[in-house]
Amino acid sequence: MKRLLNAERWEGVALVLILLAVGGMAGAASFTHVKDWTMAHAPAGTGDWFGWSNAVISELMPAAALLVIRRRRRRDPRASVAYPLVLLVAAVALSLAAQIAVANDSFSSRLLSSVPALAFLALSKLVLTGSPKTPPAPARRVEEPADEPAEMEPAHLPTDPTPAAVPNAIQSALVSSVVQTPRNGHVFTSEVTR
Repeated sequence: MKRLLNAERWEGVALVLILLAVGGMAGAASFTHVKDWTMAHAPAGTGDWFGWSNAVISELMPAAALLVIRRRRRRDPRASVAYPLVLLVAAVALSLAAQIAVANDSFSSRLLSSVPALAFLALSKLVLTGSPKTPPAPARRVEEPADEPAEMEPAHLPTDPTPAAVPNAIQSALVSSVVQTPRNGHVFTSEVTR
């Protein structure tokens, strides 16, 4: 019986919790930065809802693209993921631009502001690569009895075929083929008539 909480399961649970925490914090920071950036450049009188909706759209696009890529790869490892990958990169680039735009003019401020977008990009790479799966052991093939007749030994034909010898040779060939050819795994010798 397997242990319910083995080391691999604990590591999996810890990884999911870390991904959720980092993703949640990166998302919250990114949402705020994109909202602030949108509102700083929106026409006067635009409601805050517009900034938040822009943040939701631009920040959830990469998450949706990432999920589509994972689903396609899970169904078929050779499936094309070009379009969702382009969406993922474009959305992360937009988020990164928003992070840098709201930062002060110093390098360290821009670097710190870009951490949420870079963290999401790193998490995306981590989730996309995952751990390699061990292919299942190939199933052993059980040999089925062939439906083809077994090879017959050549009938002994007389060297000097006379009219009486030819039917005997044909009959012995028929007998050997009936006896040697199984039907449904059984050999029926009662069908041979002499």
